[in-house]
Amino acid sequence: MILVTGATGNIGSALLKELHACGAGPLRGLTRDAARATFPEGVEAVEGDLAVSASLKPALEGARALFLVSRLGPDADILEAARQAGVEHVVLVSSITAETHPHLGPAGENLAVEQLLKESGMAWTILRPTQFASNALMWAASVREHEAVRAPYADTALPTIHPADIAAVARVALTEPGHQGRTYALTGPEPVTARRQIEAIAAALGREVPFAEISRREAHAQMAAVFGAEAADAVLDVTGGDVNDGLLAVRDTVAQVTGAPARAFGQWAAENAAAFR
Repeated sequence: MILVTGATGNIGSALLKELHACGAGPLRGLTRDAARATFPEGVEAVEGDLAVSASLKPALEGARALFLVSRLGPDADILEAARQAGVEHVVLVSSITAETHPHLGPAGENLAVEQLLKESGMAWTILRPTQFASNALMWAASVREHEAVRAPYADTALPTIHPADIAAVARVALTEPGHQGRTYALTGPEPVTARRQIEAIAAALGREVPFAEISRREAHAQMAAVFGAEAADAVLDVTGGDVNDGLLAVRDTVAQVTGAPARAFGQWAAENAAAFR
């Protein structure tokens, strides 16, 4: 039994499809609302909330392997519940910033979760993806309203990753030998700037999408109002204000692990064009 948490999210939903397609199983998806879940046929939907570790007991019962995205709940309690339930292997999604920016608060928290997993007694595989292509969805409302997309660091190019590529690596780690005790840094196939991301979305829509670069100060004020000042600083540092060679580097890990090349941002934009219409 493989339990996929965050099963309706960008990575979890793609992972369930991958696992189902390759014949892995039995499969179970964790969701807050099983009645609304649209999982592949044969995937068991179990209700639970990562924020409430006690609610995970039914989902963990009989599970051999667990897919977990860090920092969505009390990770120490979640991992202990998994250990007590007899989970043997955990594939954890952390962040590449644990390697490139360990001094930042969120990165330090990810490192702490990684260490908890390593000390749990369960086998582990840690995935450290870079910026998600799906982060571009934060611009969807502006694009739909034909307003200018406003973003800082317009020409800083990061090797943005398609969430489905994270899922593909997770599928291999969960179903094939040789990946326990490994940490994988994951990126897309090429660096892509915010400006080029907007151009790719415009191409997918078949119309122009206006773009305006804003200052860090303006971006920080907007983000801090939603996420808090510390989180806003961390996001702005890793998206342009404090980039380094490790964050900018393209890794070929996706191809090495899965045998297929990483997907370009343009593919993600084409697949998700409806969200911007």
